[in-house]
Amino acid sequence: GRVLPAFIGQALRGEDLTAFGDGSQTRSFCYVDDLVEGIYRLLLSNCPDPVNIGNPSEITINQFAEEILKLTGSKSKIAYSPLPEDDPKQRQPNIKKAKEILDWEPQYSRSQGLKPTLEYFMKKVKG
Repeated sequence: GRVLPAFIGQALRGEDLTAFGDGSQTRSFCYVDDLVEGIYRLLLSNCPDPVNIGNPSEITINQFAEEILKLTGSKSKIAYSPLPEDDPKQRQPNIKKAKEILDWEPQYSRSQGLKPTLEYFMKKVKG
């Protein structure tokens, strides 16, 4: 389970959103079109080194759950479960190399990317 499909699916089904720990851990979300563009630019580059491709805009799990509830109009609540031992407290890619070497950075904000993502999941849940 990844948080984005889990939260959207739970909200659309009217289930409580399952947050692990106290929800203060952070994540960042990169829209797939941005991700593909970054990987494509890396493929065409001469750079032999690893390059982080992602969106450095962080949000806590609690904030993200609230954002999903608002976006979906769901009346669901946030339910907390124990935090897995290996769950990272923070996820924020450093995209300095991507900017410098690939002239790449995300073009879509989280809210812009969530709209078509929600439409996709709505079709899958109803389908």
